[in-house]
Amino acid sequence: MRRTALYAGSFDPVTNGHLDIVAASTRLADRLVLAIGIHPGKAPLFSVEERAAMLLETCADIAKTSGCELHVTTFSDLVVTAAQREQATLLIRGLRDGTDLDYEMQMAGMNAAMAPDVQTVFLPAGTARRPITATLQRQIAAMGGDDQIMLVTDRGQLIRTHVHDIRIAGRATQGVIVFDTAEDERVVSVERLSEEGEAEGNGA
Repeated sequence: MRRTALYAGSFDPVTNGHLDIVAASTRLADRLVLAIGIHPGKAPLFSVEERAAMLLETCADIAKTSGCELHVTTFSDLVVTAAQREQATLLIRGLRDGTDLDYEMQMAGMNAAMAPDVQTVFLPAGTARRPITATLQRQIAAMGGDDQIMLVTDRGQLIRTHVHDIRIAGRATQGVIVFDTAEDERVVSVERLSEEGEAEGNGA
């Protein structure tokens, strides 16, 4: 029996963490649907068309290697409804840490009640990836390449760097490469530094 999995997200931008989940998903399904969420109240960094192009550019070879069919679509309703529409029996959810798991467990319970035939599957991003939210990536991408920024982790570590030293996913890149932190350490805010080295208060 042919198995279809759906992996939904804003993908704004596409990150290396996303690619980890895609790679793992292609080994679980014969067909993988990447569903781009459209939310009228949000102002995305990239258009839907650009995000779809990024997903195809970065994920096509991954799917081909696994012998998995890849499809990109959009949705503006419930994720579980999108999964049913695509006849997916697996709903893929990526996890960064325990905080994600708490939230995703609640969502999985609600989705199971609405669509018992769709099984939620939790997949962790690779340990080599340093978690950074798409919101922070958009903030960094909006800054100039010569700007100095201060990144703050959930352990209170302050990391000072130039924006041009951070690689952000774009139309022709493959994710984000940030800096060295502990495997379970997350970036929680970013601020632009003034010429005197003081933070300007633009943290997340």
